[in-house]
Amino acid sequence: MLWLIAIGLGLAAGLVAGGSIDNFARVRVRWPAVLLAAVVIREAVLLTPLNHLDGAQYAYVIAIAAIVAWTIWHADLLPGIWLVAAGAAMNLVVILVNGARMPVAAGLAGSLLRHGEIGQYTLMGPATNLSWLGDWISLRPLPEVYSPGDVVIAAGLALVVFLLTRGRRASDRAETSPRIVSDPP
Repeated sequence: MLWLIAIGLGLAAGLVAGGSIDNFARVRVRWPAVLLAAVVIREAVLLTPLNHLDGAQYAYVIAIAAIVAWTIWHADLLPGIWLVAAGAAMNLVVILVNGARMPVAAGLAGSLLRHGEIGQYTLMGPATNLSWLGDWISLRPLPEVYSPGDVVIAAGLALVVFLLTRGRRASDRAETSPRIVSDPP
């Protein structure tokens, strides 16, 4: 939910700044199917009964690693995507150092309190590594809890969408346009 709100805010701010949704049509990314597959796998592990299968957390880790790699690869094409890469990398690190599971603060864990682990989530405890990178941030009225990495990803998504919607200014386009240089006489 947080990421959808961030995308909406970035879009609204871009439109208010004089941008256009048509600017998205001009964006050309490399291997969009990799990003789409990684997001679908990530969401499937989060939102379907797959999250009750032992080992599903490893599919989640691979999906996040693919998202990190894809966003880094597109840093030259999508201004601001480095922020998404940084947030996803923060999540990847905390998950990797906690046995392929995202730690969740006990007071905010809901059904995790009954089970201890669900899919890629585990209850935060004294043995949790880098707990400050886990899910502990509550953004009321949103019902979920978030990690610092999630918040950084949201900021990055808002920035990317804002910059894409706003588009490049005429002065920016003039500076990067190819110049015709004639040979000296």
